[in-house]
Amino acid sequence: MALALNKTTLKQQRDQLKTFRRFLPSLDLKRQQLLAALKQARQEQSQIHSAYDKYQLLVEQIYPLMGSSTAATRNLASLVRIRDVRIGRQNMLGTTLPVAEEVEFDVATYSRLVMPFWVDLLVENLQQLATLNVKRQVADQRVALLDVAARRITQRVNLFEKVLIPQADASIRKIVIFLSDQERAAVVRSKIAKSKGADATRN
Repeated sequence: MALALNKTTLKQQRDQLKTFRRFLPSLDLKRQQLLAALKQARQEQSQIHSAYDKYQLLVEQIYPLMGSSTAATRNLASLVRIRDVRIGRQNMLGTTLPVAEEVEFDVATYSRLVMPFWVDLLVENLQQLATLNVKRQVADQRVALLDVAARRITQRVNLFEKVLIPQADASIRKIVIFLSDQERAAVVRSKIAKSKGADATRN
């Protein structure tokens, strides 16, 4: 669409530029806050993944004991079952994020006199592993959601900084130059007309 080179358009462009410059700082602040939240979420994600790997290794170290034990201890993995997982919601700068609130377990009863000494440790590690698995999935979702939000707000900031504001600036300069040229041309025409009028009066 062609730019109308007149005072009405000039006012519109100046108003738009003023609006863009007023909103840009708040957008940029939100972008910085989201990037900081994303960085923290990635750190938490890394810590949870590391803890999960640690407990995964602890459980795997018990597997050989399970294989060599009596029939009574062959199905130890079924001792622990997840009963309920509560996932909450958190509003982070307009982005809704999941929060792992609680993981509840059902632990089958077993006799400590019959079972090997390491069964208690296995049960504890299985609970920790299952809890960390839930937290790991939630942490991955948080990072993914914050990453999308940060990219979107960055695109909006770039739109203002690199497109809208420069375009408005360029349009204002173009209109001002055109109007100034028109004004100078009008002055020249006026002087020429006065000069011709003076010549006609003398003749």
